[in-house]
Amino acid sequence: MGNGQKAQHKRERAKNDAKKGPTSQLKANEAARSVICQVCRNTFLCTVRKKQLEEHADNKHSKKLEDCFPGFVETPSKK
Repeated sequence: MGNGQKAQHKRERAKNDAKKGPTSQLKANEAARSVICQVCRNTFLCTVRKKQLEEHADNKHSKKLEDCFPGFVETPSKK
């Protein structure tokens, strides 16, 4: 493969990538924010741990986890 072919491949790859459009992660991140504090309506990612939510409830609102996040069930970590 010569330099001319490499350059042509690069141009074709760039043209194909431009057709795909932006590949932003923002929409996926917003969709993952499914844990909502019922007091301040602050959102947390679905992967948040119970300890972090307990700290939020205690530090921000001086309440218990159940008061701010009713029905929260921690998902088991995949190891």
